[in-house]
Amino acid sequence: MSKEQKAVEATYFSIIGNTCLAIIKGLAGFFGNSYALIADGIESTTDIFASFLVLFGIKYSNRPADDNHPYGHGRAEPLITFLVVGFLITSATVIAYESIANIQAPHDLPKSWTLFVLGAIIIWKEYSFQTVMKRSIETNSSSLKADAWHHRSDAITSVAAFIGISIALILGKGYESADDWAALFASCFIFYNSYLIFRPALGEIMDEHLYDDLIEHIRIVAATVEGIIDTEKCFIRKSGMKYHVDLHAIVSAEISVKEGHQLAHILKDTLRKEIPELGHVLIHIEPDDE
Repeated sequence: MSKEQKAVEATYFSIIGNTCLAIIKGLAGFFGNSYALIADGIESTTDIFASFLVLFGIKYSNRPADDNHPYGHGRAEPLITFLVVGFLITSATVIAYESIANIQAPHDLPKSWTLFVLGAIIIWKEYSFQTVMKRSIETNSSSLKADAWHHRSDAITSVAAFIGISIALILGKGYESADDWAALFASCFIFYNSYLIFRPALGEIMDEHLYDDLIEHIRIVAATVEGIIDTEKCFIRKSGMKYHVDLHAIVSAEISVKEGHQLAHILKDTLRKEIPELGHVLIHIEPDDE
């Protein structure tokens, strides 16, 4: 299975799971008198649209290079991640606003059976996070990583709702708003999580230096190529699921231009064979000063 297929499969998993959970949470929150659960359902609803965006981003970013996009379409992925963050921020704002309104308005205690619903949701969402995060690591997909963190934030909001409803039920009358305070806390966590998702995507767009481990791996592989004395500058840009590399390689000053050209091709082919996640590799030959 290709990286794109793995990413698409994980996205469909998210879409189906979030659709089922949005319905379950909404119904349980309405009939169980729990705004924290309704807030949870609102986030799951936005997660559905966010997952569709991720699906579009993954498919679009994996289009082959063309005349107008010689480096491919990979930069669509962090752009989609920005949109996903927008969905997160919007849902957090709605949840916070409604939570504050409910805290100020008297209402009945939530139903005790909602705790069982939340317990099952927490287990499922953590499983979903682990599943999608594993796929995001395997595919180097920033938008899929954002989708995974949607699941984790959903699990956290469910934990907050569970705690809030438990406090309201244990302490009884006068503590009805504990459920709403839990929803408000969850919205603050979603805001924070939005920043954690946004920051690496911004770094990808700005070609930020973030890949020291990959650079070290490239240097180790390059050292195995006969005729390559050493390597100097190494710049990496991430684009979708691929990394584009500019590498300066040092060769003997005594060899011909043709031999240097051949060495560059050998080095490029070796790097792409040993490190499959590499995309374009540009080799600049430098003569050995000695």
